[in-house]
Amino acid sequence: MSMIRDLRAVVRPSRVSLRKESGTYDATRSPATPSAVVDCAVYRDGRRIETETPLTPHEAVRLARRDGGFVWIGLHEPTEAEFAGIAAEFGLHPLAVEDAVQAHQRPKLERYDDSLFTVFKTIHYVEHDQLDANSEVVESGEVMCFTGRDFFITVRHGGKGSLRALRHRLQDDPELLAKGPSAVLHAIADHVVDGYIAVADAVQDDIDEVEIEVFSPGRRKGTPRGTDAGRIYQLKREVLEFKRAVSPLLRPMQLLSERPMRLVDPDIQKYFRDVADHLARVQEQVIGFDELLNSILQANLAQASVAQNEDMRKITSWAAIIAVPTMVCGVYGMNFDHMPELHWRYGYPVIMGITVVICLGIHRTLKRNGWL
Repeated sequence: MSMIRDLRAVVRPSRVSLRKESGTYDATRSPATPSAVVDCAVYRDGRRIETETPLTPHEAVRLARRDGGFVWIGLHEPTEAEFAGIAAEFGLHPLAVEDAVQAHQRPKLERYDDSLFTVFKTIHYVEHDQLDANSEVVESGEVMCFTGRDFFITVRHGGKGSLRALRHRLQDDPELLAKGPSAVLHAIADHVVDGYIAVADAVQDDIDEVEIEVFSPGRRKGTPRGTDAGRIYQLKREVLEFKRAVSPLLRPMQLLSERPMRLVDPDIQKYFRDVADHLARVQEQVIGFDELLNSILQANLAQASVAQNEDMRKITSWAAIIAVPTMVCGVYGMNFDHMPELHWRYGYPVIMGITVVICLGIHRTLKRNGWL
């Protein structure tokens, strides 16, 4: 049972292909034809029932209800028409069906008469050579799960987050898979949360990199002003998306681990506690990321303000120095006959010398006070 915590993701591809026509599927259609159904299989005593030809959902449910076991159907971005026949076959609630087809749902757990509807948001880290203001750090997708007494249906949205490897791992552990659909639900929840942990570690590295560059003057030389603020703000946006996936899921995981449910095997329920604990840790990390980025952004803005003040002090200091020769030149540029030392032979060099001495004195005073 310890293998539950090590599951890694992704849906066994199948050539199963179905066509919905008037609420029924054409089982005679070529299995090579593309379809929203990625895989459809019946599991009995934890083992996949092999058939000569790929099963349609209708055939799979008849086989499972006749001989025992449960059906696991995986779909990828089905249309309303493609999903309508499956929804009718398993008696899925219309509201849950609408959410599964339209996607963009908040992570949640809803209980209907004979099924559980669970929404997970998958998060994947986007690799990049260098983080900038336009870098995409995380990419999100969705996995919707319908859990029933004798069926488990996954509806996946997004280009990543395949469940192929996860299905293979479960098939390699018949003892676990024999626990029924709730074992698959736990495996998916554990897989999604493990993905959160990996993304959190990668985002932490990005934040550390930005933090070093903000507080290390040597690494900031030559960097255009405002670049760091753009990168920090982009990271905040990505962390916010991460937070929207993590925070709403904590309550459903706590319910699955604490409240007895008919559709969740008691032996599986205790493993949801481990998932909830890991999720709580990730949530704390994400909240910490947001607060840390706020502090880094404020520090960056304060540094920019200090730099601007230093620039203004330097500009003011040089303006004060230049004001002395400007004043002298302005005085001697007047058209008067009786000017001080105007007709004296050494008047010009004396006035220039006095001007230079005054400028040097101002410069030394300002430099001693830290203005230059």
